[in-house]
Amino acid sequence: MKKDTLWIARTAVLIALLIVLQFVTKGLGQFVTGSCVNLVLGIAALAGGLWCGVTVALLSPFFAYLLGVAAMPILLVPGVAVGNIALVVVLNLLAKSVIQARDGKAIFHRYVSAVAAAVAKFSALWLVVVKFLIPLAGLPAKKVSLLTVTFTWPQLITALIGGCLAVTIAPVLIKAIKKT
Repeated sequence: MKKDTLWIARTAVLIALLIVLQFVTKGLGQFVTGSCVNLVLGIAALAGGLWCGVTVALLSPFFAYLLGVAAMPILLVPGVAVGNIALVVVLNLLAKSVIQARDGKAIFHRYVSAVAAAVAKFSALWLVVVKFLIPLAGLPAKKVSLLTVTFTWPQLITALIGGCLAVTIAPVLIKAIKKT
């Protein structure tokens, strides 16, 4: 029971942080907002656990849509969730085991995990959103072009920034959580 309550509390705090960051940074552009979102996704995956990360990853694009952060058709929102989940799962599976280790090899492994997670997110978004959902949306060519750019290389950059920040910050957060 206590474990379930802690999971709910951590997940709720991370979702609240995500919503606040999306709202506060939405006027600062994709690189700032996206990096902040990916940071929260990474922290959720590493400090909250896989299911915390998946939950936050799933809800994130729906909140972005509702807050007007991302100017995209609702049809694309589930595809963005798939990309977020790819980042969370890869980061959790690859970095979780070495997140608290302090030796150079473990630290290197954490950053390699962040890069792998960013590539996984980028690949999932490219495949699901760019190659599958955007063509289904029946949008004008100008909008297709804008959305295609939005969901390609900028996603890789923001996932790299957010993932690297997450693997840097997570060990400190985990240590603080264990003390309480």
